[in-house]
Amino acid sequence: MVTRADIGKPVRDDVGRVGILRDLIPDYEDPAESPGARRKRPTAFLRPEGGGREWLVPPSGVQRV
Repeated sequence: MVTRADIGKPVRDDVGRVGILRDLIPDYEDPAESPGARRKRPTAFLRPEGGGREWLVPPSGVQRV
């Protein structure tokens, strides 16, 4: 699992995608979910190394490259 010390470094998610760790939020609530359905959960924010669309995954499924 990654830590805040890994922000800005290459990582791999449990699906095999490689990206740059942008942030780790231990109590993230997805604003796309309706307010009654939101729940806090640890979240890692990754983006492709050359730029592109960011994706979110549980930090437990992210490893240093």
